[in-house]
Amino acid sequence: MKPAEIRELAVDDLRARVKDLDDQLFRLRIQKAMGTLEAPTKVREVRRDLARMKTILREKERQTA
Repeated sequence: MKPAEIRELAVDDLRARVKDLDDQLFRLRIQKAMGTLEAPTKVREVRRDLARMKTILREKERQTA
């Protein structure tokens, strides 16, 4: 997801997506440990999307404070 698309989301939506991505990353790490991970690059993509969303969420929270 591109940063411009993420910035359009509301804070509550961002929090929900961060939680979803965190859960997805957890599941991917378990699959990797078990050796059943089909797309190893997916871990990197999810990790980077999660970082982008957390960064933008933090920016929005600091603007309102």
